[in-house]
Amino acid sequence: MVKPLTFKGDKPKTKKRKADTSLPTSTSKKPTTDPNTAENIPQALEDENPEDQSWVSADAPSDIAGPVLLVLPSQPPTCIASDAHGNVFASELENLIEGDPSTAEPHDVRQVWVATKVAGVEGWSFKGSHGRYLSSDKHGILSATASAVSHYETFNVHSAAVPSTFSIQTGTSESEESTFISVAEVPSRTTASGVKLEVRGDTGTLSADTSLRVRMQARFKPKIKASKEIKAREKISRKELEGIVGRRLEEDEVKRLRKARKEGDFHEVVLDVKVRGKHDKYA
Repeated sequence: MVKPLTFKGDKPKTKKRKADTSLPTSTSKKPTTDPNTAENIPQALEDENPEDQSWVSADAPSDIAGPVLLVLPSQPPTCIASDAHGNVFASELENLIEGDPSTAEPHDVRQVWVATKVAGVEGWSFKGSHGRYLSSDKHGILSATASAVSHYETFNVHSAAVPSTFSIQTGTSESEESTFISVAEVPSRTTASGVKLEVRGDTGTLSADTSLRVRMQARFKPKIKASKEIKAREKISRKELEGIVGRRLEEDEVKRLRKARKEGDFHEVVLDVKVRGKHDKYA
């Protein structure tokens, strides 16, 4: 069973009692569904720990994996999003602290992309909530209608000058010059301000407009995953340790064995503790 992606502010779901089948069907209300709710993006892993649902910033390209939020360097803060038709646009962010883009979290599944390392190349693909991949054509126009990954759907991610920001290079340049995803204001007759934010993939010069932040679920960040695995190895009771060794243990022996589980030499230390126990027995 996989669990849906959860968002900041979502109320925990509780099990409801089964409806009384004796009531006329005409009186029952049909459930309403929103195509942009969190249920449309399943999580890759199942975990009940609330900390695993939190969002953190990627610090290096190697961190990037799983559900991500591609935060644009715009004002107000926005992110790259795609609707069900594959149209890519700058979506304004609502879940952030005091307007700080480094604290942003998604409130709409259209803002979430699943990042996957593309085998055999130094690049990533970004899959939208509707199952299509982010793509940049030879003109730098972004869309999300591709059902498979080609060089148009492959992006190189490079660390930018500002810590925890990245330049996302497109794989579509027909010249020797590199092109990057950027955001800029363009004239618009459909907005009250007369301008709108446009996301493109044909910017040839690195600048503040090409420096994006990548927010990701904590569960997928390598450092956090490694820390959790270490803590999991440390969680062993005295009773379990005594069962493994085959005798009652002193406090210093318990500490030593727990430390060994953390450092990875548990079996060697268990053997040593057993040998020492036999020596003490016949001393």
